[in-house]
Amino acid sequence: MEAYSGLAAVYDAFMDNVPYDEWAEYLCGLLGEYGVRDGIVLDLGCGTGSLTEILARRGFDMIGVDRSEEMLQEAMEKRDRSGLDILYLLQDMREFELYGTVAAAVSLCDSMNYITEYEDLVAVFRLVNMYLDPGGVFIFDLNTAYKYREEIGDTTIAESREDAGFIWENYFDEESRINEYSLTLFVRQDGGLYRRYDETHYQRAYGIEEIRKAAEEAGMEFAAAYEAFTRKEPREDSGRVYVVLREQGKTGRD
Repeated sequence: MEAYSGLAAVYDAFMDNVPYDEWAEYLCGLLGEYGVRDGIVLDLGCGTGSLTEILARRGFDMIGVDRSEEMLQEAMEKRDRSGLDILYLLQDMREFELYGTVAAAVSLCDSMNYITEYEDLVAVFRLVNMYLDPGGVFIFDLNTAYKYREEIGDTTIAESREDAGFIWENYFDEESRINEYSLTLFVRQDGGLYRRYDETHYQRAYGIEEIRKAAEEAGMEFAAAYEAFTRKEPREDSGRVYVVLREQGKTGRD
């Protein structure tokens, strides 16, 4: 089963502990520091559009890209309720296409960790570089190897809600730096019965130097890396980091 096919309907319920407004405040601060205060912003791996909507309310013209039709359906239902002018595209970030350039691209909630092959990471960076305005920036977050190894690796997490529950098992392979999520969902259906979904997700931990190398291969400038929600350099025990890459000329598409 494709990742997020069952999770989409209950994703927001289980993510209700995420302070999206605070994340958006930090992100907008970074965007402003790198010269982006308005214009078109691309949200890669936008999911159900929670952050996309906040950025749209802050005055950015938003484009959301995600490969999950189910997640985008949730995002478009939010858009219908809010009335915000957001363009959603059902595309894989490894081969997305736009009609023009954007002032900035963002990708949060560890979406970039889902790019598990280094060559694909370079491809994403190359595409982002191609669609950024001159000097535009790409800001994204990453879960770190420390987080996978020390905080969630080899653990089982379970939670029960009135209309849904999940069992989430993690396994981190040190050699491949891949974290495997085995997710079992129980979602209440009309009539009161629960439907079971089984999904497997894979994420890869990247080191800062790997990101720097991939950015350089893609023709981008590695501008900065920060420990999440700070302006400090990442530490060995940082669980999440933010990376800022800058457009520095077009090299064409492979």
